[in-house]
Amino acid sequence: MARLAINGGPAEAERLREIIPSWPIYDDEDREALLEVLESGGWCRLSGSKAEEFERLFAEFHHAKYGIAVANGTVALELALRALKIGFGDEVLVPAVTFIATASAVAEVGAIPIFVDVDPETANISPRSLEEKISSRSKAVIVVHYGGYPVNFDEILPIVKRNNLHLIEDCAHAHGSEWRGRKVGSWGDFGCFSFQQSKSLTAGEGGIVITNDSSLAEEAKLIHNIGRVLGKPGYLHYILSSNYRMTEFQAALLLSQMKHLPEQLEVKQETGRYLSERLRRIGGVEPLKEDSRITNRGYYFYVIRYDKEEFNGLPKEKFIQALNAEGVPAGSGYGMPLYKQPAFKHEQLRRILPDKHLSLPRYEEMVLPGAEKFCSEEVTLLHWVLLGGKEAADLIVQAIEKIKENVDEIQN
Repeated sequence: MARLAINGGPAEAERLREIIPSWPIYDDEDREALLEVLESGGWCRLSGSKAEEFERLFAEFHHAKYGIAVANGTVALELALRALKIGFGDEVLVPAVTFIATASAVAEVGAIPIFVDVDPETANISPRSLEEKISSRSKAVIVVHYGGYPVNFDEILPIVKRNNLHLIEDCAHAHGSEWRGRKVGSWGDFGCFSFQQSKSLTAGEGGIVITNDSSLAEEAKLIHNIGRVLGKPGYLHYILSSNYRMTEFQAALLLSQMKHLPEQLEVKQETGRYLSERLRRIGGVEPLKEDSRITNRGYYFYVIRYDKEEFNGLPKEKFIQALNAEGVPAGSGYGMPLYKQPAFKHEQLRRILPDKHLSLPRYEEMVLPGAEKFCSEEVTLLHWVLLGGKEAADLIVQAIEKIKENVDEIQN
């Protein structure tokens, strides 16, 4: 048996460095797109701009009628909340496992994020916990398609409608994901996407809000452009607002990058299925559960649920270290339920919601079992690892098998 790399042996998956592309991927068309904007002198969004072209293309790709391109994914969420007139003292239900922006955007508009437990088999918001957390102050739900795995709309939508809540989809992980043949982002009042550097479609930063509601689209357009109507000249501002606009450089790069998105989604989908089949045979490294209603999965994280008992009690952190040593670039997602972040301590919430008459949750005392379980088991691979195809998947599997066979070498 080969000695484990963490103990000085040869790395089983060393060749992954050659197989997995560096991210982001770019080519001469991307350079030309940026150069075109540079030389045009039109760097800021105007009527008939690259941003408008990208809005139409991206919204159409995700089965939506309208798109509003913005500076980043965080302000995409804030824009959706403001367009739905959610503000001071309102409660917005959010999953406990997600990136901080899902909840911090709520606080930024003066509302209160209410953490909801997740299904430990998917990391997505638990319908049962959602119903339990709804109160008379609840105005909206933000669902997150964690890792690109769509939420269970069959159960979520009836709850939302029954309680007269708005639905915002945080699709930062889920470019191209589908539920029953319909793209995510088009199911709720708004779908919000990020184009930050690690995302499946990227311009370094950037975001977009999509919707099928014409009135909400008009409201969002007004808010995102400092209260001005796009295409109307001069300085006539109809409402007090901020500037959420995307630059022409970002839009041009995204238009160029989108040409490759469908093919990349197909490769990741195929590799993800193959990797899942192989992992299930090992034991202790389960992928997220299968669901035939998920007709496309636009990965951000490939999630492995690690069972240390199958690996002789080896702690997850040591397992990840061993995987890294073997050449597999694994991590652990966001590492903890969001309510454990220092930013959500009671005194921090009071800084942005200082009204003493407003009752705020004490997240320090919160324990949500599904979220705790998922975070204790989660091991992640970023989406571009899947672009290495079946050869990359085989090397990952071989590295895990090697660790399991030689686990006694590692000190717990």
